[in-house]
Amino acid sequence: MESLPTTVSSKSDRRGRSSKSQNTSKPSLIMAFFSCLAWLYVAGRLWQDAQHRVALNTVLQKNLELRPKALTVDDKLMVLGCKDLERRIVETEMELAQAKSQGYLKNQKSLSSSSSGNKKMLAVIGVYTGFGSHLKRNKFRGSWMPRDDALKKLEERGVVIRFVIGRSANRGDSLDRKIDQENLATKDFLILENHEEAQEELPKKVKFFYSAAVQNWDAEFYVKVDDNVDLDLEGLIGLLESRRGQDGAYIGCMKSGDVVTQEGSQWYEPEWWKFGDDKSYFRHATGSLVILSKNLAQYININSGLLKTYAFDDTTIGSWMIGVQATYIDDNRLCCSSTRQEKVCSMA
Repeated sequence: MESLPTTVSSKSDRRGRSSKSQNTSKPSLIMAFFSCLAWLYVAGRLWQDAQHRVALNTVLQKNLELRPKALTVDDKLMVLGCKDLERRIVETEMELAQAKSQGYLKNQKSLSSSSSGNKKMLAVIGVYTGFGSHLKRNKFRGSWMPRDDALKKLEERGVVIRFVIGRSANRGDSLDRKIDQENLATKDFLILENHEEAQEELPKKVKFFYSAAVQNWDAEFYVKVDDNVDLDLEGLIGLLESRRGQDGAYIGCMKSGDVVTQEGSQWYEPEWWKFGDDKSYFRHATGSLVILSKNLAQYININSGLLKTYAFDDTTIGSWMIGVQATYIDDNRLCCSSTRQEKVCSMA
């Protein structure tokens, strides 16, 4: 009878211990769960860091490969050689530009040898003419301008004279055919194939004349003469002989004057605003007779596509001469309209 309480108390003890063990196992599970989460987080970060280290290592490796290597003595010599070559190229380009500005051509030697032996001619004289000036040309041929055998003998002395004319606006028409027939008989024309003969095209004609003259004859001087001028040919030849060998010579009866700004007036200059506030022309040779030395004529030939023309050929030539090393020679003997006795030209 006394043992029964003991049995009951042992059972209650077991239930208490079981409940205590259950209570202590729950926090352990929670701690284990959070430990697993922490482990996964740390492992993920370590994996990311490893990837970053691999990528960084790859970038550093590429940078090392791209880093310039230390130059050897041969490399330095090569660099210095390139710099020296670059310097010489720049110097050569400057010399070429200077030679071009002075009017030197690559085929100058072949041109001179193909002209009249090895002797350089004295002058090429171009006399402007037009389609309706047949009677005036015959008048010149009967007065100061040689013809036939006399023209050939003059060329043997080193002087070429040609009438200068362009082509008709309607190529191959009766105007062109008449000039071709006349030239076939007289052989004293320089026909500018690429120039259209017209009054308003006269400033451009001077470019074509000097270019064609330089390309066809090697001479000391190239002379442009209007068709209303009579020449003292021997006097002009003597004047040119005294200037032989003078480069950069721009010779003529020099003048300047006011620019005409009133449209419709004689000598109107459409681009008058380019001549400054004073509206005055720069110094230039009168258009009746203009003489250029060979290098200046060559300069026109080389740069003809870029040279600007104005309303009149004399101011046009003068504008070209401003930009080059030209020697202005004002010779009163070339003032054709003056009354002085010692002159080589007069108005026809």
